[in-house]
This record gives sequence, structure tokens and C-alpha cells, in this order.
Amino acid sequence: MNPQVEQAIAELRVCFPDTEVVASDTKDGGASVRIDSVDIGSAYVPKETWIAFGIAFQYPYADVYPLFVRPDLARADGQPHGEGFALGSFEGEPALQLSRRSNHLNAEIDTAALKVTKVIQWLRDQ
Repeated sequence: MNPQVEQAIAELRVCFPDTEVVASDTKDGGASVRIDSVDIGSAYVPKETWIAFGIAFQYPYADVYPLFVRPDLARADGQPHGEGFALGSFEGEPALQLSRRSNHLNAEIDTAALKVTKVIQWLRDQ
């Protein structure tokens, strides 16, 4: 992993101190990351999920996109998922893909931790 990616993982561990942040080297300078047991609020069943994503070797100049959550995540009100959700997989594991691209990426402020935090808030607001 390159130093910027290692720093991003360290920031994620600070941002999510109550759960495990697992990162593996992608052999090209990037990393594959999974954050376990993230509380996304009462709008979903179950209300906790893992969140997984890749951090590309170009980080911080590349967006942390897409992000993935557990495939059995359902809305508590029984309604279908709206825009931004698609069935997919992460590293061969079934998952729901969350399409939340940062259209105006600013490498100075748009960190991996900020991106994950924004996506969690987006889920809670659904």
C-alpha cells in the first residue's frame, strides 16, 4: 500500500473505533477495505451492516467508489430500495452496491473517512 492509502486506513480506524476495519493490500498500491458492524439506523433491517470498498492507488486523487453493504439489507417500511442501490458483489461476495460518486472530488478534503461517513448519513436519511 502506498503511504496515502495507509493514512486513509488509519483515519478510518480513528473514525470507526468501535468496530473492526480490515484492510488488505491490492498489490498495486491500493487497498480493499471492510468496516464491520456499522449502525445505519432504524430505516433498515437489519440496522447494522458491513461496508466495503476499494481505495485505489491514485488516492487521494481518485474517488472511493463504489461502496458495498450486506446483500440482505432491506428497508424497514417494506418499500424497495430507491435510486443508488444495485445488486452486485464485492470480491466475489454478494452485496448491494451503493452508487454515491463524488462529482467534484477535492483531494485536500474528500478523505475516505469523510466519504464513508457521508454514505452512512445518506443511508440514514433514506
